[in-house]
Amino acid sequence: MNMEVIKSSGEKVQFSVSKLRGSLKRSGANDQLIKRILDRVRDELYQGITSKEIYNRAFAILKKNEPVFASKYKLKKAIYELGPTGFPFEKFVSAILEYSGYKTEVGKIMQGICVTHEIDVFAEKNGQVTIVECKFHNEEGRNCDVKVPLYIHSRYQDVKAHWKTKKENTKEMDKGWVVTNTRFTEDARKYGKCADLHLLCWDFPEGNGLRDRIDRLGLYPITVSTMLTNREKQFLLSRDVVLCQQLLKDSFFLDHLGIAENRKKKIMEEVRLLCNC
Repeated sequence: MNMEVIKSSGEKVQFSVSKLRGSLKRSGANDQLIKRILDRVRDELYQGITSKEIYNRAFAILKKNEPVFASKYKLKKAIYELGPTGFPFEKFVSAILEYSGYKTEVGKIMQGICVTHEIDVFAEKNGQVTIVECKFHNEEGRNCDVKVPLYIHSRYQDVKAHWKTKKENTKEMDKGWVVTNTRFTEDARKYGKCADLHLLCWDFPEGNGLRDRIDRLGLYPITVSTMLTNREKQFLLSRDVVLCQQLLKDSFFLDHLGIAENRKKKIMEEVRLLCNC
C-alpha cells in the first residue's frame, strides 16, 4: 500500500507502508517497534525523498533500538557488500548449499564437449551432481536479463554432454542452476523455465528465494554485522569466512585482527543472535 502524507508545509510525499512494514517484520521487530518506526518515518517525510533515504532512516532507528534486528534488516545491502569481485558471493552460495546438505567445490574446472569451463560452484547431494553459476551485481537495479541464462545454459549443455561420455561418472548430472543477488527479468524467468534451469535470486522462486533461504537457515553473511568495520569484514572474507556461522566456529580470526576482548564479546553475541544460537 502506498501512502500519501501531507506535511504541514502542504507538500505531498508517497511511500510504501506495506513494503517497509514487511522488511521490518522480517528483521524480527515486534509490532510495537514497527509502529514507532513507521510513525517516525511518516513525520520526517519531505518532498523528493527517495526510497533509499526512507529505508536508511528506518535502519538507523532500528539499530538504535535493536541492533541485531538492524543487521537482518540490512541483508540485501550486506549481500552487495560481498563484492566487488563476485568471488565472495560464490563462496557464500557454496556455504548455503553446504548447510543444505551438499558437498561443494568452488572454481572447479570441468571439461565440455567443445571447451573447458570453470564452474562457480560444483555441488553433490544424494547421488546427483549440480553445477551452479553465480551472477553477482554490486549495483542495485541491475537485473539479470535473458542473455544470462542463455549463456549459462549453453555452458551447462556442453559440460553435461561430456559428462555423459565418461563411464566413471556414475552420478547423474541434475539441472543447472543460475544464482544472482539481484532479480531476473520476466524473459529470463521464461527462458529458465523452458530450458529447465533452476533460477534463484533475491525473491524467486516465491517463498524459496535467496532471502527466504538465508532467513530460514540463519545463514547470514558476515557483512550484515553492525559491529564489524568494513576493514574487518574484508579481512574475514579474504580468509573465506563468509557466514556468521563460520565466524561462530572460527572466532580466533578476531584475535588476528587485534580486537579488544570486550568488543570481541559484543561481536560474538551479535553473531550468536543472528545464528539463533
